Amino acid sequence: MANTKAVTDRTERKKIKRTARKKAAPKAPRTTPRGSNKRKVKQLARGQSKRK
Repeated sequence: MANTKAVTDRTERKKIKRTARKKAAPKAPRTTPRGSNKRKVKQLARGQSKRK
């Protein structure tokens, strides 16, 4: 992405960013599923109540 910190005009900055995005090389397709690194939540046991 282009460094647009020095540009103060909002529309001008958007133009620069958009052209930089078009010029950038396409990202490679994902090799792993998107949520694979997330912590997995353990499912609660069904049936009897937990508090007895």
